[in-house]
Amino acid sequence: MNKKKIINDPVHGFITIPSEFIFDLIEHPYFQRLRRIRQLGLAQYVYPGAVHTRFHHAIGAMHITQIAIETLRNKGHEISATEEEAVSAAILLHDIGHGPFSHALEHTLVAHLKHEEISMMIMEKINESMGGALNMAIEIFKNVYPKKFLHQLVSSQLDMDRLDYLARDSFFTGVSEGIISSERILKMLNVFDDKLVIDAKGIYSVEKFIVARRLMYWQVYLHKTVLAAENQLINTLKRARYLTAKGHDLFGTKSFKIFLKNNFTSKDFKQQPHLIDEFCLLDDFDIFTSIKEWMTHDDFILSHLCKGLIDRNLFKIKLQEKSFTQQETENYLKKAVKAYNITEEEASSLAFTGKIENSAYTKSQENINILFKDNVIKDIADASDNLSISALSKPVVKHYLCVDSGCL
Repeated sequence: MNKKKIINDPVHGFITIPSEFIFDLIEHPYFQRLRRIRQLGLAQYVYPGAVHTRFHHAIGAMHITQIAIETLRNKGHEISATEEEAVSAAILLHDIGHGPFSHALEHTLVAHLKHEEISMMIMEKINESMGGALNMAIEIFKNVYPKKFLHQLVSSQLDMDRLDYLARDSFFTGVSEGIISSERILKMLNVFDDKLVIDAKGIYSVEKFIVARRLMYWQVYLHKTVLAAENQLINTLKRARYLTAKGHDLFGTKSFKIFLKNNFTSKDFKQQPHLIDEFCLLDDFDIFTSIKEWMTHDDFILSHLCKGLIDRNLFKIKLQEKSFTQQETENYLKKAVKAYNITEEEASSLAFTGKIENSAYTKSQENINILFKDNVIKDIADASDNLSISALSKPVVKHYLCVDSGCL
């Protein structure tokens, strides 16, 4: 079988699958599942073109990792063919632990585990079935491999993951503020003292990258209507879990029902290896097929939330810098109780508050380092003469109030 395939990607153009091993990883059922998981959750409610998947993104991130490796080799840094394949595998599988609708349900279906932890478990299971072929990739992913800069290509504040998703999400949403000079950044990559750095000539491209990331968070990832839709989906799943605990037998696929009935921890996944298989059968279709069925359920809250998601009758949302008062929330709760003849506890699914945080760059994490000609390294926030970069390193917190339209 010919495994030297070429993929025509709308963002990067033609992408060559670099090896038979990488091809086998892409063909694995666990990875193919990513075709059925939307990259941006429910952002399509605001940006209709945002229907791209985690599969698209993983392939794109692998492609630009290949370009980054070529750049580093051309600058005299030794990266063996085995290391190249391992880091390509690590970036390819970095998001394989995402559940349905990506970040939207990350702490709802499996509350105690981040997607990175599930990714690690899935990688280890694939590795076992492949006789240890992923050993080096897992070491790079865990940041225990001697060449630390390889891990930074996979996970850092200027990794190949972010370079792809900014360009890809900008393309599919049509939000031009996310367009970045990724080719320029890739050409300016370097390594100094086993750290990934950017040559000084690339400083302005990095500045634009940080600004673009901030703007994409406010305009896409934390857009208020996207936030409202995702909270409506979260509350739908919470209600379904509550009803399941009360003995209701809700419609759902076998795997979905397992996660509705249980709140698994990392220990559970380790003690019950089959849970990884069950998790890897879950995708967006499990959730939305159930939501369509639940629209006619006898429980008013579940039915009402589901109808809203299907018909795009979403929560109304207010965003502000200060937190909302308890009185403001209670006023809407009382309106919901009166409008729908429900209890105040039930109304809490229809009127509630929360907060979001946007931090484009965090100095306390692994820094984006700029390398100057005299081998001096400076953090981008210190090296930049753009005052906004320092400002962008400070997180911005906003509070929101979500309210069902019937409460207004």
